[in-house]
Amino acid sequence: MKGKTILYAGLVALSLAGCGEKKTDSNIITKKVEARKPSSPIKMQDYSQKREFSLAGAQLVADIGRTADSSLDMVSDENGQKFIDNRITLIIKRSDGSVFFQKEFTKSVFEPYLDDDYMTTGVLEGLVFDRVDGNTVRFAASVSHPQTDEYIPLVVSISNTGAMTIARDTQLDTGANADEDI
Repeated sequence: MKGKTILYAGLVALSLAGCGEKKTDSNIITKKVEARKPSSPIKMQDYSQKREFSLAGAQLVADIGRTADSSLDMVSDENGQKFIDNRITLIIKRSDGSVFFQKEFTKSVFEPYLDDDYMTTGVLEGLVFDRVDGNTVRFAASVSHPQTDEYIPLVVSISNTGAMTIARDTQLDTGANADEDI
């Protein structure tokens, strides 16, 4: 009987110890993420592309140049980091060197195709030759949130008469042909 009493007393003592206040552990299991502090304004590298193509039987050369332009409004990300917007120049010349088409692009040229978010926090990222479609040459353009994969794809089309149109690009380039099994 004495053994059972000791056993019961031990169990009661253990259960009471389990009901006591637990010590709080001040160790942090994960590191606290500190918000990135903004640095001086970031600008994209200058870019240029020359592309020869044939449009309505004429040999043409498209010369595209992108430069960061500090005279344009800067944009900021959610951390307050500032980015310098870009200016892109497109010059299309005939084989004799005369200018067929010339235009300077800034983000404001694409304003009708952008929402308020991209107008205030996006930069004009690029303009590149895409393809010739009949009597029209097409260029792919994009306005992006800096240093992300988020962008609005646009198509700049120039007809053989020099008329320019802009539209949002609704066709995704997946790299797969429609005839191929995916």
